[in-house]
Amino acid sequence: MLDFLKAVFLGVLQGLTEFLPISSSAHLRIFPEFFGWEDPGAAFTAVIQIGTELAVLIYFRKDIWRIASMWLKSLVKPEYRGHIDARMGWYVIVGSVPIVVLGIALKNVIEHDFRSLWIVGTTLIVLGVILGIADRIGSGERAIKQMNLKHAGLLGFAQACALIPGVSRSGATISMGRFLGYDREAATRFAFLLAIPAVVGAGLFELKEIGRTDNPYGWGPTITATVVSFIVGYAAIAWLLRYVSTKSYLPFVIYRIGLGALVLALLAGGVIAA
Repeated sequence: MLDFLKAVFLGVLQGLTEFLPISSSAHLRIFPEFFGWEDPGAAFTAVIQIGTELAVLIYFRKDIWRIASMWLKSLVKPEYRGHIDARMGWYVIVGSVPIVVLGIALKNVIEHDFRSLWIVGTTLIVLGVILGIADRIGSGERAIKQMNLKHAGLLGFAQACALIPGVSRSGATISMGRFLGYDREAATRFAFLLAIPAVVGAGLFELKEIGRTDNPYGWGPTITATVVSFIVGYAAIAWLLRYVSTKSYLPFVIYRIGLGALVLALLAGGVIAA
C-alpha cells in the first residue's frame, strides 16, 4: 500500500513538473531522497513520463494530426512540401535525432553517474541562470511558423542536454528557442511537440526494466504513477501556455536556483546522500 501512495505522490510531482522548465527528472530524484525513499530509478522516471506525453498528444491532437497528415502527403505530392505543417514534421524528426543517439550511447551513464545529486543540484542552478539570460535577451520576434531546419537541429541538441537530470527538457529547449529569437509561446509549443518522440520512445524502451527484481517499484505502482501524471500533466499544459503568453520565466529561474542551492547545501552538510 505504501508503494502505491508513493506512486501517487511521484505521479503528481511528474505531472506538475514535466512541462515547467524546472526538470521533472530532478524532482523525481530529489524528493524521494528528502523523504528517505529509494531512488525510483531512470526506468521508472522514463515510463511515467509516458503519462504526461499522452496528455500532450490529447491536448495538441489537432496540431499533431494536421502536421502528421500534411507531412505524409508531402512524401508523395511535391506541391505540399513547402507547407509549414509538412516542414514542421521534418523539424520534429530532425530535432529528435540528437536525444535518440545520445540516449542510446550514454544509457549506462544516464542510469547511474548522471543521477548523482551533486550533478542534479549543479545543473538546476546552471540551467536556471541560462534560462534567465535567454528569456531576458531573446528578441521574441520569431513565431513558430518561422522555424527552419538549422534551428530545429539546435533545439534538438538543447533537448538532448536533458538526459542529465536537472537540466529540464522544456527548460533547455525553451532557452535555445529564446536565444534564437522565438517568442515564449512559440518556444514552449515547439518544446512540447519535440518532446513527444523522445519521451514516448524512452518510456517504451525502459518498459522491460520495470519488472526487474532490483527495481524499487513494480508494475502496479508504475501504472498508478503514470495515470496520475497524465491527469495532472494535462492541467499543467493549459496553465503554462496561458502563463507564458503574458509573463516571463523569472519565477522558474528563482525556483531552480533556490532548489539547486538547497540540494548542494544539504549534500555538503551530510543531511542527504548523493
